[in-house]
Amino acid sequence: MQLDLIIHASDIVTLNPNRPRANRVGVLHGRIVGFDEELDGLTARREEQLGDAVVTPGLIDAHCHTSWWGLSLDSVDLSTVRSLAELYEKLDAAARALHVKHGAWIHATGFNQALTGGQFPSIERLDAITGDHPLYIRHTSGHAAITNTATLKLIGALDEGFENPVGGAVVRDADGTPTGLIEESAQGLVQALLLPYSTERLVDAIDEATKRYAAQGITSFCEAGIAGGWIGHSPIEVSAYQAAAASGRLHARAQLMPTLDGLQPLTAHAADFQGEGSGLGASLGVTFGFGTDMVRLGHTKVFLDGSLLGATAAVTEDYCGHPHNTGYLLDEPGTYRERALAVYRAGWPLALHAIGDEAIDLALDLIGEAQERYGTLAVPCRIEHFGIARPEQLTRAAALGVAVTPQAGFIGPIGDQMAERVGPSREGWLYRGRSVIDAGILLAGSSDLPVADNNLRRSMQSAVDRLTSGGKVLGEAEVITPFEALRCYTEWAAIASGQGADRGTLEPGKLADFTAFSASPLTAANMNDLEIVATFVGGAATFDSRTAAGPG
Repeated sequence: MQLDLIIHASDIVTLNPNRPRANRVGVLHGRIVGFDEELDGLTARREEQLGDAVVTPGLIDAHCHTSWWGLSLDSVDLSTVRSLAELYEKLDAAARALHVKHGAWIHATGFNQALTGGQFPSIERLDAITGDHPLYIRHTSGHAAITNTATLKLIGALDEGFENPVGGAVVRDADGTPTGLIEESAQGLVQALLLPYSTERLVDAIDEATKRYAAQGITSFCEAGIAGGWIGHSPIEVSAYQAAAASGRLHARAQLMPTLDGLQPLTAHAADFQGEGSGLGASLGVTFGFGTDMVRLGHTKVFLDGSLLGATAAVTEDYCGHPHNTGYLLDEPGTYRERALAVYRAGWPLALHAIGDEAIDLALDLIGEAQERYGTLAVPCRIEHFGIARPEQLTRAAALGVAVTPQAGFIGPIGDQMAERVGPSREGWLYRGRSVIDAGILLAGSSDLPVADNNLRRSMQSAVDRLTSGGKVLGEAEVITPFEALRCYTEWAAIASGQGADRGTLEPGKLADFTAFSASPLTAANMNDLEIVATFVGGAATFDSRTAAGPG
């Protein structure tokens, strides 16, 4: 038998306890056939000599926003500004470039008020710069945006009788005048002016984004919200991923989470949907797991609360410096209960966005009732972010068998800001690691790109040292080992997404998805210093630093 590929490397870390290390791995039809002596006497159409590189299972980003990030790559990047003057200068340059395009949009992304001394742009100054051009600045958290008067007019926010949508707000000053800040679901009013994006535009965005994923060693990812709500980009967003895969423009395997708003009421036989005859789902009755190895449906994404940076995450104690502000849930608990149970009985495991501890309480209540009424699914329900988790919530999450996806990558760039929001008494609860593992909870690694970058080497190092950009150790008791950090972004991420049978470890029969590092992430002094040598999906190189630098 002739194989398609044999890879040689100084060390192959399999994460399979039955064969933890190897030096050769063979591939046939996109899957692993064996290691070392199991390949003796076999030849391959292609052999890859990776020299001193260390090969691991392909990295998995368990929660990111690919379409959003891809679409923003040609926006004005505000993530590097350090003053409002610099922000205004960048927006002015963008507006001048559009001077002949009456009414054309100005898009910007990555704004974080922590980088501008806690100050937000003045709407008066933005109006002077942008004129009649609608403006849409995405906050780095994704849970807020900044606009100008031209945009506020378009969404009707200046009309008499305007009412905020459920779960969001057009923020106003003491006189009732809009400040330009738009929170949470109110962003959907702006998005409605831009949506839906065409499939062609989305394919372009997916192509550009996943090329960059490959350069970061990422072989699989979970797209955390498609098809509906303010996070979706088209009601047929799945077809964009299918088209990207069919045309060779999808460079990592995609698992797609439809939002709760992207699903619809379904009625079937009285015996269906756990004997209730109705539920919430997708057309034709397709549900979790439907698709191919390249594009597959995942959990249902449900937003329960907002963001920590915007102080809209629902917490049980006031934010520091913000008396009587405990954030808010984005809808009534009773409404969530009705809809979440309808989704669950239709066969969809839940992925509940819950950052504040009040929202985590609700997430645990919903999962607990769903499992009690309809049984436990083969795939774990998830709590996305699990940002401020009280100690007793760990015990309850473990008992329910949930998976959680806190973002260790937040600790460096915004850890100081998060700690300031919650204060010393709660900062040890932020984006936990060690206590999650010790409680027996599945800890899945993710970036939440573009809230933070998707350099997963940096994220793994942050999980190990928990150092903020200001030099603070955020929750010293929560540090984990390099071995555990690697498992977060491989094996545990695969299990949390219901795909552990095919990926996450290197074993015969599993997909031939590999990440080759310049040295071992298990022994490196700093994993962020490692280089990605090559990335393989199904045995095909999606990135190779030896032949091309690849996109940044």
